[in-house]
Amino acid sequence: MPHLQLRLKGMSCAACASTIERALAHIQKLADRITRWFVPAVIAIAIATFLLWLNVAGNLTLAILTLVSVLIIACPCALGLATPTSVTVGIGKGAEYGILIKRADSLELAHQVDTIVLDKTGTITAGQPAVTNFEAVAPTHPLSRDQLLHLMGSLEHHSEHPLAEAMVAYAQLINPPSSIPGQAWATVDQFEAIPGRGVQGYVESRWVQVGTVSWMEDQGLSIPTVVPPQQSVWEDQGKTVVLAGVDGQVVGLIAIADPIKPTSGDAIWSLQWLGLEVVMLTGDNPRTAAAIAQQVGIKRIFAEVRPDQKATTVRRLQEEGKRVAMVGDGINDAPALAQADVGMALGTGTDIAIATADIILISGDLRGICTAIELSKATMGNIQQNLWFAFLYNVAGIPIAAGILFPRFGWLLSPILAGAAMACSSLSVVSNALRLRQFQPRL
Repeated sequence: MPHLQLRLKGMSCAACASTIERALAHIQKLADRITRWFVPAVIAIAIATFLLWLNVAGNLTLAILTLVSVLIIACPCALGLATPTSVTVGIGKGAEYGILIKRADSLELAHQVDTIVLDKTGTITAGQPAVTNFEAVAPTHPLSRDQLLHLMGSLEHHSEHPLAEAMVAYAQLINPPSSIPGQAWATVDQFEAIPGRGVQGYVESRWVQVGTVSWMEDQGLSIPTVVPPQQSVWEDQGKTVVLAGVDGQVVGLIAIADPIKPTSGDAIWSLQWLGLEVVMLTGDNPRTAAAIAQQVGIKRIFAEVRPDQKATTVRRLQEEGKRVAMVGDGINDAPALAQADVGMALGTGTDIAIATADIILISGDLRGICTAIELSKATMGNIQQNLWFAFLYNVAGIPIAAGILFPRFGWLLSPILAGAAMACSSLSVVSNALRLRQFQPRL
């Protein structure tokens, strides 16, 4: 998170203003369209008022007075202020709760979302996987357990995947490599990482593969009979099962567990209480995914989703007519974050995910999703109040300024009072927007 804090500190006010200007909320664009029609209409009303009083009363002073009063009181300042003031206060309030809203239209869209897609690793879970079990499944193989760990650690040392880091840490713990610099791990040739499947390469002239069970089967490796029963037990516990193969033979069975964040269950329950469908997206097999989903109360799961398929899965949900918010933290989540109606990244995640997302949950706590949605609802309600006030003010003020009360009561609105009324309307809109500073999330 320090790198994110540095970027936030370095963001100038001019940059913030530029971001808001480039991403005007849809409702602001609607207000702008109304204003484009409103101004010519007011000018036409003012001219008509002038001609009416000049012809009916034959009084040039009265005609000019009403003309000026109409133009002053109908100044669309309140309409113009209705949206940006509320958006500015809403974005500032979000920052107080650790929610960085990068796009004004995302603040508007957040409350329209009906489906939340959560990546599993690092989002629902803590993103700190650790090897819990390791078994040699080929007792007749000439390699010892320590030799196998050394080969596995040497290969995974070249991968940046979180599971690879867990296996390297385990290999170091059980069988520490040489402390001589540059000789900690064996040399790896022809290293290859297959996204969502595994890694392979030559280690000390041996062909070593570490990856998913399905990938090993696709590679034509024979799975020992002891693997499926143990695999089922570990997967029912929510663990990820990985196989290690040497020279075309499966020799090791590894279980990796990633603990669920303490707040994930509460956050998911709160989202469902708000009426949202929560979906889990993971590259794990269905059994492991189901075990994790059951612990946090998620009903719908997309399992065995490769990194390049995440955006396609989000698009599939959108084709079902859903408005989707994608929440992730990794490099592989970036395309899905961009595809979603609203992309939310965890501030504890990668730079690419943070740069792609529309909303950043700085603390990495999923409860921030609920806060962002509630803040969006409060902000949009505040904007609608501002727009209605500005509209009703003009509907009531323009006829009075035009002199509709003069024939019966002999009362005219002077330009001075019209100017004061116009200023009060803008002040009221700003004051109403500032009420958002009192926002507090219910959940």
